[in-house]
Amino acid sequence: MLTTEPTTSVVPRTAMPRRPALRWLLTFAGFPLGAVAARAVAGPIDDTAAAVVGGLVNGAILGAAQGWALRPLGISPPRWLVATAVGLAAGLGIGATTIGFSTSMGDLALQGAICGSAVGIAQAVVLAQRDRRIALVWPFALAALWALGWTITTAIGVDVERHHAVFGSSGAITVTVLTAALPLALGRKVAR
Repeated sequence: MLTTEPTTSVVPRTAMPRRPALRWLLTFAGFPLGAVAARAVAGPIDDTAAAVVGGLVNGAILGAAQGWALRPLGISPPRWLVATAVGLAAGLGIGATTIGFSTSMGDLALQGAICGSAVGIAQAVVLAQRDRRIALVWPFALAALWALGWTITTAIGVDVERHHAVFGSSGAITVTVLTAALPLALGRKVAR
């Protein structure tokens, strides 16, 4: 009598970090979906109140998407959502007010740096429980990348005069691809 052992699927350790990075790439959708929701709730980001409310709405949607992507790596999706929403509300409120709601490339890059820094600081609080070194670098990385996101969006001719809560899809794709380093780094720690 021939018996067969049940087969189990074993994922090679080298493949583990890639899956969270692939999930992360899907979070790109959180930027435009959040921007549409922010506009529906807060209108154009042309005063501080609209910036705070729009940032909160956009941040909640982006944070939900990113939290979903990071869940397999031990990051709490609800904590990530709250951190992203609070960070973007504060960052957009401060950033947009600082630049006087201007839409020049330089001003939007500064606003992006302020927003990215605020989101990065808030998310770093969540990240610190998993990896303190990544948490220390994250706010600086997001500040630079969000400034880049606004620069790209403005350079390709997106109608920034409409006062969006976040940069357009071209900037969002760039930022999402470059920030995929986060789930890759966290995934390596999980695979060890």
